[in-house]
Amino acid sequence: MLELMREGQVYELLLVSKSNVTPVGVVRRGATLHFKLFPGKSFRDLLENNRIALQMTWDAELLVKTALNLDVELSFESHDQYRWIQGLPGWLGEARCRRDVWTDGLGTTEVLKCEFFPEKRLVGNARPIPFSRADCVLVEMAVLFTRYLVKPTLELKNRILDLYALYRHLGGNSEAAEYIVGHLD
Repeated sequence: MLELMREGQVYELLLVSKSNVTPVGVVRRGATLHFKLFPGKSFRDLLENNRIALQMTWDAELLVKTALNLDVELSFESHDQYRWIQGLPGWLGEARCRRDVWTDGLGTTEVLKCEFFPEKRLVGNARPIPFSRADCVLVEMAVLFTRYLVKPTLELKNRILDLYALYRHLGGNSEAAEYIVGHLD
């Protein structure tokens, strides 16, 4: 399953830690997956327990809602030091992380740079959903919105609103998109 992911391409997966679920951009390099994690609940979880699950979904709304800490209905399983979402494909394994400093247009912050070593494959039955251009736009809106929450700028707000117009044009109609637009100042 890992070999199906193209090296160097960013994939949006769900990171399941001991107390949180959050989407994370993951890049495959050989037999490992690499990601950055910014401060928050999962960041703190990984400092205490680096045993995690990385899982796949084709549900853009699930990715966005977990990114924004909105309510989602998920069933979990656990064993030893691991916790994962029931029914989604992915892997259990160890994330070896190091603290680093990240600087971008929003400022400077601490980040965990992690390399994930898959140890066990999680067999799941993720519902196959055809590729949707609207879903791609929704995920990008959420990425920009999380940045907007850190540092609200008119430029970010306008980019989000432009994406929202495109999202609606492409047939998108999710609660998560309405939440994003409704929380722009």
